[in-house]
Amino acid sequence: MSFNNPQLPLLDPTDPLCFITPVKRIHNGQDVSAFLESKAYSQIIQFINQLNHSMYPRLRADTPNAAVKIWDLAELRSPTSDTVSSLKSLLSRLEEMMSEAPPDPGPRRFGNVSFRKWYELLETRLPGLLAEFLPAQVMLFGRREGESSESPGAKDELASYLLGSFGSPSRLDYGTGHELSFLAFLGSVWMLGGFDTNAPAGVEERGIVMQVFEPYLNLIRNLIKTYTLEPAGSHGVWGLDDHFFLPYIFGSAQLSPAMRDGSEQAIASEGCVDNAPPSAGISDPAIVARERKHNMYFSAVGFIYDVKTGPFWEHSRILYDVSGVPKGWAKINKGMMKMFNAEVLGKFPVVQHFPFGALFSFERDPLAIAQPATVHHANFPAALSVTAGQGHPTSRTPHDTRPVASASGVSANAALRMPPPLRSMVPLPMEVPWANAPLRNPSAVVVSGSQPEGGMMPTRAPWAKPDGEGPTTVNSK
Repeated sequence: MSFNNPQLPLLDPTDPLCFITPVKRIHNGQDVSAFLESKAYSQIIQFINQLNHSMYPRLRADTPNAAVKIWDLAELRSPTSDTVSSLKSLLSRLEEMMSEAPPDPGPRRFGNVSFRKWYELLETRLPGLLAEFLPAQVMLFGRREGESSESPGAKDELASYLLGSFGSPSRLDYGTGHELSFLAFLGSVWMLGGFDTNAPAGVEERGIVMQVFEPYLNLIRNLIKTYTLEPAGSHGVWGLDDHFFLPYIFGSAQLSPAMRDGSEQAIASEGCVDNAPPSAGISDPAIVARERKHNMYFSAVGFIYDVKTGPFWEHSRILYDVSGVPKGWAKINKGMMKMFNAEVLGKFPVVQHFPFGALFSFERDPLAIAQPATVHHANFPAALSVTAGQGHPTSRTPHDTRPVASASGVSANAALRMPPPLRSMVPLPMEVPWANAPLRNPSAVVVSGSQPEGGMMPTRAPWAKPDGEGPTTVNSK
């Protein structure tokens, strides 16, 4: 298959990896910088580019006047390969399991606790589900003859990424970090040779996006509405979407200018395909209702209309601003790729729970460009590691192997009890673009009255009595 963007490489079964159970490796902002230089990061970007490239419309040289083919969600019905068909059936099975964990009818403030029952069913049945719906050569990839079945294998890494794709049972939430985990699951199946890599250019990739990833999104939307899952790490009105990101990448690619099929042509940076709906149409419920059946971008916006009320510009400000981009869907697609890199892969709250194993390794990519330190990463506290022989956590950098010495005159236990500086824990507020004046420093505001030594003056309630006066007494008869 020929692509302008390189494909995610397949693993050689004759040179198997030493599989491990994936573990958390991102504990602080410095670890995020290390992640952005890792092999896992390069693989994720490579796989997204590969899928995104396949979703661009194609100029069909074999048709009169080089007709344009748009990849419509309503048209692609038959699976492109046995694995695509099996994964689609797996998602249907998971949706059927929801009937075994009906939502709890009792009063609740946040997510429905019955989600934990559904998640427990998934966790219990996961080994059997993977064995049923994935090819045997994927599950047994690299397994040597006579090797113990208890040793970690490809199935353990696959299970870790799939299990992390459906939200958190403890927090009862779902966000872009879980969406990233499902992308890693699909990338793992690809690297293990589970998909049809001999298909014509882009065919299997489109099957992955439209017949596996889109049904996955529909399952998640059903889980969110059934169990009222909270957004995980949402930026509120200043976030692109409370739960998802990738459908905006793939959906904008569907409406971008057509490429010649089978060519090495680079993707366009501006424009859109003929007869594409206007990007401003996302604020029109009628256009969204019509297009959500055909396009992933509008399908994602349609779900926002399903769960939110009020003017679109008010609850989805970023999407509303993006809809005003004058240079078409290709420009939006390019911007979404950059935004995903910055707001998902580059943000500690999102990637902190991503597990790393042999398939997606935390090792540094020798071709990676050194990442500059950012304000976002610096605003997180330093990592806590354990000093050998003492069991006391101490501040360490991700790859620091130097011996740790305690501060002069301060014991390790005392240092643990000392709170970190407030400035290192709380990021500075962001000034909105339309602000007329710089944000004031809260510490510069002086409340009338003397300020206690070594601390801020407590905020006085409007109804509080002046100093020296007692509380107001209310007589009751």
